Amino acid sequence: MSEKRPLQQLAELGQSVWIDFLSRELLASGELARLVREDAVVGVTSNPAIFEKAITHSGAYDRQLRDLLPREVSAKEIFGELARADVTAACDLLRPVWEQTGGRDGYVSIEVDPNLAHDTNAQYYEARQLHESIARPNVLVKIPATKAGVTAIEDSIAAGRSINVTLIFSVERYAAVARAYRDGLRRFRAGGGDVAAIRSFASFFVSRLDSETDRRLDELGAPQKLKGKLGIANARLAYESYRQLFSPADELWAELAAAGAHPQRCLWASTSTKNPSYRDVLYVEELIGPDTVNTMPEETLLAFQDHGRVAPTLERGLDEAHRLLSRLAAAGVDYDDVVETLEADAIEKFSDSLSRVVAGLEARRKELAPSSGRR
Repeated sequence: MSEKRPLQQLAELGQSVWIDFLSRELLASGELARLVREDAVVGVTSNPAIFEKAITHSGAYDRQLRDLLPREVSAKEIFGELARADVTAACDLLRPVWEQTGGRDGYVSIEVDPNLAHDTNAQYYEARQLHESIARPNVLVKIPATKAGVTAIEDSIAAGRSINVTLIFSVERYAAVARAYRDGLRRFRAGGGDVAAIRSFASFFVSRLDSETDRRLDELGAPQKLKGKLGIANARLAYESYRQLFSPADELWAELAAAGAHPQRCLWASTSTKNPSYRDVLYVEELIGPDTVNTMPEETLLAFQDHGRVAPTLERGLDEAHRLLSRLAAAGVDYDDVVETLEADAIEKFSDSLSRVVAGLEARRKELAPSSGRR
């Protein structure tokens, strides 16, 4: 029997491989099915930037767009229809994985409107609407881990909905997210809900921390040896926190686990390498550990399958990870400001992506309208 390839080896070490991309072409071409069949992919994540790339650079959506024209809905509503159609199809494709893994994997994520990131109630109601309109047991709605989002996350869990928490940058915010999940489960159970039916993932962004920190280090003229370190260290510290918050020694969690609750797994996102001087699979190789997920852009996924090195690395160097924060502070890098900046920038970028794709759809609708009228 041939030796298993790198992505399959990740699965053997307890890490799930998801792909951070979704498009009509990926579905229609059979490529997503192939990735599931041959490359150990067991989940899909999406966001407004991903849908912008998918929709504005492809004619694959034109047929559905023509069908929507007579309804005279807004371009934003059209975007919602297109995105939900892709997510629904992907959920159906991955449903066997969801069933075979007992709900551990097989999920597809769709994000609430990033413009709602600071409105608790709006996020909660949009998450409910997305769950109800897609109506698949393996759909995850993504809510950003803003302060307002944390409350919406707890309320959504308490209502019995599975949530993928996105845009986590700091270990402190991660701990708040994990506690929101546990508190939501407690409330759901108190109302008679089956906590075993709920799943949640905490999406911790990795490479963006290095991009921002490295830029600041260059401006400060700080030692080069501090560059390219924070993203991995930050994720390792988050995993350390995960181990504590979901430990059998924690009284609240032990009670929930006894009732069938599942830990909120850490999900490593933003794992493509932005700096070309870094190894192209750096953020996969250095964060391999059990009960985690790594969602990779297609190019990173294929690169790791080609030449990734597999070893249990996630819990290595924890002491050094703790020391790094002090060393960065001594060099003049304000960690709290870095993570706050990244959260604000990410929300703005996703909002801009949504605006661009809506504007593009409006323009495309005008292009297609004449031909639609002659049918």
